[in-house]
Amino acid sequence: MVQAEIKDPRVRSVTVTRVEATRDLSYADVYVRTLTDEVSVEDAITGLESAEGFVRRRLGRELHLRRIPDFRFHADRALEHVQHIESLLDEALGEHGDDEGD
Repeated sequence: MVQAEIKDPRVRSVTVTRVEATRDLSYADVYVRTLTDEVSVEDAITGLESAEGFVRRRLGRELHLRRIPDFRFHADRALEHVQHIESLLDEALGEHGDDEGD
């Protein structure tokens, strides 16, 4: 729905990576990434925030829930975190490997 129905060009390359809702469905934390570097994730989040009303109405019609949560959009930085950890491990193993004659 995000890519196909929201007309805002800032959200064209957005993908939702996970959603965590509170038990009472009052809030849902929505984690997103952009698939290209054409739009920053911060700009994409701004676009999603401006389309929140549309998304909530659409979900209300589709899901038939009593309450549609308010969305809180966040940049999903998990991939960057994993890459940072991998680079630290590569450094540590590279330095350690030199001592053992790998």
